[in-house]
Amino acid sequence: MIEDLLNQDRDHLLHPLHHPNSHAHPLIVESGEGIYLHTVDGRTLIDGLSALWNVLVGYGRSELAAAAQQQMSQLAYCSNYAGLANLPVIELAERLAGYAYPDLNYTYFTSGGAEANESAFKTARYYWKRLGKPDKVKIIARQDAYHGVTLAAMSATGIAPYWPMFEPRVPGFLHIVAPYPYRFAGDVRDGESIGEAAARALEEAIVREGPETVAAFIAEPVQGAGGVIVPPHDYFPRIRQICDQYEVLFIADEVITGFGRTGELFALNRYGVQPDILSFAKGITSGYLPLGGIQLSDAIKEVILTAPPAQTWMHAYTYSGHATCCAVALANLDIIEREDLSEQARVMGGRLLAGLLALAEEFDCIGNVRGLGLMCAVEFVADRETKTTGNLAGPILKACLERGLLTRAKGESLLLAPPLIITEEEVDTVLGIVQEAILSVIGER
Repeated sequence: MIEDLLNQDRDHLLHPLHHPNSHAHPLIVESGEGIYLHTVDGRTLIDGLSALWNVLVGYGRSELAAAAQQQMSQLAYCSNYAGLANLPVIELAERLAGYAYPDLNYTYFTSGGAEANESAFKTARYYWKRLGKPDKVKIIARQDAYHGVTLAAMSATGIAPYWPMFEPRVPGFLHIVAPYPYRFAGDVRDGESIGEAAARALEEAIVREGPETVAAFIAEPVQGAGGVIVPPHDYFPRIRQICDQYEVLFIADEVITGFGRTGELFALNRYGVQPDILSFAKGITSGYLPLGGIQLSDAIKEVILTAPPAQTWMHAYTYSGHATCCAVALANLDIIEREDLSEQARVMGGRLLAGLLALAEEFDCIGNVRGLGLMCAVEFVADRETKTTGNLAGPILKACLERGLLTRAKGESLLLAPPLIITEEEVDTVLGIVQEAILSVIGER
């Protein structure tokens, strides 16, 4: 039976990021509960990355299934184009008003994060055209950023392997250095912190390109797929000042960091900063159904609402404001709030980070440990002094899977972002598996 399933999969299913080598021995997941996944061949695995950072409330939450069933029985879907609406989308938009940041009260819904960022880019350009500045079209992003892999989102994504086979990229996207303290690729001037230097790279790019040509800067508060890059504390306050100074919109991509993942409901609150546009997805439904969106500042809202008919915001998706997805989102937000999962992420993330730092004391092959809330990374090196890499993350990742922990790696960094419901005992189990995996790999060398 299992071999039949594998053959059917290989013969008929094209997977994301597909190459036959990476799909030679796939896991076929049959069920899940809590932080655990069960495969058809009888294995039980800890989901160490919440699927793709998104299953915040864990698997098997019957209240989310019930919310979907109830809404589907009443109205599964109808168009949400102008002139129509449905009850769950109105309720969700009202609930999200000011939910992340006080100045963001106007929401457009998508099916996921890439669509959200595409919507953000188009809205930024629309805004400046409406204000009589049609040349402000460029988007500045960062190296190691991940904003999706639709064509414009891929052009903003700063992870080079996503580009070559789909180029040319969309014009008008450029990248600056990431605020990556362990491997900062920019220059630091005398008396300047790494956070200040990384922010200065934005100012220099704006000046070089010409402020009259730059529409927006997009950034994840913590870069997720790029390796869990946590910025210095002084970075985003300076970014906000630069965007204001040069009339550049600040787009916060909180697709991963939103809804409690970092120990704050939304991550930029930690820095006392508000964006002009917020992209969200993933955690709003905990992955139970596809949903994302953007929230807009009141200034952008007014520009849209006061447009003459010839300058209508002509942007749309068939499934924008999908009734069932919105109903599930409402039930999911109830769980996040009722169980105080932001605080849970802060406390359990602190425990996970402390345990990983202890492993760094034990193993010289760990060059850097970093994290915020339940987003952590362990970066492996061959030599701590030179920070040279030694092809350790891949074998350690495999050893983790053999011991029951499913997660991912970026380069030489092992990434960990389990569901926010994880317990102390389960955190300790994850740490034990990582320790055993490292021992098994370095013992073979």
